[in-house]
Amino acid sequence: MTHHQEFTAISEISRKSILIFNENEFARLLDMKIVEAHDGYAKVTMDTEGKANPHGVAHGGAIFALADQAFGIAANCGGVDRVAVSVHIQYITPGTGPLVAVANKVADNGKYATFRVIVYGGDRIVAEFDGVALRV
Repeated sequence: MTHHQEFTAISEISRKSILIFNENEFARLLDMKIVEAHDGYAKVTMDTEGKANPHGVAHGGAIFALADQAFGIAANCGGVDRVAVSVHIQYITPGTGPLVAVANKVADNGKYATFRVIVYGGDRIVAEFDGVALRV
């Protein structure tokens, strides 16, 4: 397989993964959109309108869901099926308006892969999410 054929194959896998993740019921419910994704990386957006907690800021569950969506697509966009086995989120500042989650793979031993997701509200860090995915 030439480099071009390999890139095209990976791009096709990424395209199909993005479509599947964008069209799942929960992503549509929260109006999350994958802006960019490839093996080990994803950028996902979501507006917080209609997702407020009693304090008038984004509900933690909505922020978690956004980070988890970015984690999921980054973990599954390279032709390897992975499932989450452990995640942790730390909320830094309240989220309002449009949010962006950026996921990056930080380690992979073949069986387990670790990802770091940063959720931004403009220039502010809203949350930091760490996830471990198991290859299935």
